[in-house]
Amino acid sequence: MLTEITLGQYFPGNSWIHRLDPRTKILATIIYIIAIFFADAPLSYGILTAFAALVILISRLPWLMVLKSLKPIWIIVILTMLIHMFTAPGEHIIFTWKFLSVTQEGLDMGLKMAVRLVLLLLFSSVLTFTTSPIVLTDGIEHLLRPFKAVGVPAHELAMMMTIALRFIPTLLEETDRIMKAQTARGADFASGNILQRMKNMLPLLVPLFISAFRRADELAVAMEARCYRGGEGRTRMHELAYGGSDYAALALVLALAVGLSVLRWGKLCGL
Repeated sequence: MLTEITLGQYFPGNSWIHRLDPRTKILATIIYIIAIFFADAPLSYGILTAFAALVILISRLPWLMVLKSLKPIWIIVILTMLIHMFTAPGEHIIFTWKFLSVTQEGLDMGLKMAVRLVLLLLFSSVLTFTTSPIVLTDGIEHLLRPFKAVGVPAHELAMMMTIALRFIPTLLEETDRIMKAQTARGADFASGNILQRMKNMLPLLVPLFISAFRRADELAVAMEARCYRGGEGRTRMHELAYGGSDYAALALVLALAVGLSVLRWGKLCGL
């Protein structure tokens, strides 16, 4: 069911992760994503997996909900693994069929890329699960504020990104509702070949686009009714401020990234 997709949802809580400054969580997520690409051995991937599991435990998020966040990309994960398996060059051939061949090097690369995608989405999901859309907007805007000097509209960009995340669950619910309504009227979205299925999606896409544009228009009217005029001169009820826990969290993620880089390049540098 589309309603089981948890991408972009916020799970209220009072854990240590929930109380962190949104800028800390955004920076920590970026550092963790960079650290993922430092990994090149099973030990490195084990450390990354253990770190992500520890963060999920500390945040007190339901494991089932976190694992559901992988649902939208499982096809991408499988395709990525298969592409690397069949295209990566290598000397140790495991399987050959006509013009296709699987090598040990290609299999290793495919598994690594699949694990990277899973870890990337899991850790990124913690950010949206533990940060409300309003707070996330403030955090993104503060991080983009230095770029205002070169003409970057920090507030507008942050608002657009947060609204996009906020309306993912809403659009999924709307899609599920339209699919049920069309199925009750005789529409078939499951049978036929790929071209037939794409053709059958037209009764779903047209009302979905109309609903999305209507929601966007209603949101614009609501923002204008509340005298929204962009980020200039706006004040906040709660100002963001770093605390000791924020510095500790950033230090932990930085230590993870440094440790993985040492594991990968330490031997080359004589460490």
